[in-house]
Amino acid sequence: MSSDNYSSPSLWKDRPEAWREVLPGVQRRILAHSATGLMVYYRIQPGKVFPYHNHPHAQFGVFIEGGGVFKVGDMSWNIKAGDTYFIPPGVFHELKTDTDRVTVVIDFFTPQRADYVKESLPPEHF
Repeated sequence: MSSDNYSSPSLWKDRPEAWREVLPGVQRRILAHSATGLMVYYRIQPGKVFPYHNHPHAQFGVFIEGGGVFKVGDMSWNIKAGDTYFIPPGVFHELKTDTDRVTVVIDFFTPQRADYVKESLPPEHF
């Protein structure tokens, strides 16, 4: 079985070594993935910017805590806990988090992001 294309039920446990600091004050953990998609947990410190970027993957997400200003294409959204979104492939986006609290976001990408898979630990159970 390939390490990036799981075809049976798999379980990833939260472990300290699963977390990566990808930018100053921005940590992420790859939660689960297969060829069809990849789920990511972000913890972003107050007042941080996840820079303007795009990618060829569709992106879905939910803000669990915190929020900020989310620029998506030519729109700018004030976003808070409980808000969800969809970003089509190729659309540029940027997040500026609130200055007074940690922001937690869960994103789902489809198809999976090969550039993120290499950060993932193998599942603990198949």
